[in-house]
Amino acid sequence: MTDPAENLSPDELRTVQLERLQWTLKHAYENVPCYTRKFDEAGVKPEDCRSLEDLAKFPYTTKADLRDNYPFGMFAVPRADLRRVHASSGTTGKPTVVGYTERDIDNWATVMARSIRAAGGRPGHRVHVAYGYGLFTGGLGAHYGAEKLGCTVIPASGGMTARQVQLIVDFEPEVIMVTPTYFLTLLDEFERQGVDPRKTALRVGIFGAEPWTEQMRAEIEERADIDAVDIYGLSEVMGPGVAQECAETKDGLHVWEDHFYPEVIDPVEETVLAPGERGELVFTSLTKQAMPVIRYRTRDLTRLLPGTARPAFRRMEKVTGRTDDLIILRGVNVFPTQIEEIVLRTPGLAPHFQLLLSTQGRMDSLTVRVEARHDTPADRRGPAAAEVIAEVKDTVGVSVSVDVVDPDTLERSMGKLRRVIDQREGR
Repeated sequence: MTDPAENLSPDELRTVQLERLQWTLKHAYENVPCYTRKFDEAGVKPEDCRSLEDLAKFPYTTKADLRDNYPFGMFAVPRADLRRVHASSGTTGKPTVVGYTERDIDNWATVMARSIRAAGGRPGHRVHVAYGYGLFTGGLGAHYGAEKLGCTVIPASGGMTARQVQLIVDFEPEVIMVTPTYFLTLLDEFERQGVDPRKTALRVGIFGAEPWTEQMRAEIEERADIDAVDIYGLSEVMGPGVAQECAETKDGLHVWEDHFYPEVIDPVEETVLAPGERGELVFTSLTKQAMPVIRYRTRDLTRLLPGTARPAFRRMEKVTGRTDDLIILRGVNVFPTQIEEIVLRTPGLAPHFQLLLSTQGRMDSLTVRVEARHDTPADRRGPAAAEVIAEVKDTVGVSVSVDVVDPDTLERSMGKLRRVIDQREGR
């Protein structure tokens, strides 16, 4: 049975959103000193929000706000009311810490269950969760959602790749939840073990935590014979389950707008863009008790489109990159996903690559290091590299060098793959 909220009419949804938005603004203003100060500085009060459009009057929240209030300064409830905390890795500074009340965890499980069902999961399915458990939100978020839907959870977590393959063969899960780059690593391991991944019980792959392309979807679906669908979320807003692609359409991710209100803004001008325009995604939580977020700037680039498989909810296009992933190379904007598309359609190359930025003389340079496939003849590597160089020049507009390396050369990751290595002078 579907979640009753999925059957709301547009007018009913807007009524729910406004009621919850007004509660959230008041809750944040009265209980989070950071929001009290930001609202006062902007000259707005919660009661100034009389329509959804009035949200544009309120200030943005950034990751810097969360780090400046580390660890618990953004919480809106007493610490005794928390039932769980999660945190980011903190690799680029202080980690961002998020907290959940009992109701928050239940709401999170509800939107995750909704997401798994939209992806094709059903009660009784076995779900192999290969997202990392611990402070990262992915593993436990997927785990609680699958249980809420009535699935059997296999809490594999990340790492131990050979054992993961053995568990998939032996336990016969129908659903796997994992980052797309780590699933490619699992596919390589299947083939190393002489197991045909198309013959496993897997039927649905729910992939998130990093941008991935249509070319990668095609690669995964062909090699594994599954439906590969996208899931979106971020710990600052809730975790995974903020938006989900539906298996029947695979045309972008429906945002669960009864819990998360989306906007798309111009990342430079900071103005709200019209529907269908591409810009930076911004979220306001509507039901979070422990840590409400007001107009949180995600840095993810996308656009909002009308709903299809779930008509009540708008879709966000697959994230094409992040404003902080942008490489500016000799005045040209380059996103890793642009390189990925080219690598994946070049015969002889595997979907494992890294971008190495360095300085040569006074100029910045970019080297694409990409693995050859296991069955690629040695004399094919040079032509493949030349094809990538020509395609990048033609479609992206920048000159790069390409280094085709042996299979299994690049460091594998059990989570998000480090795509860009910046060795430029002064960086």
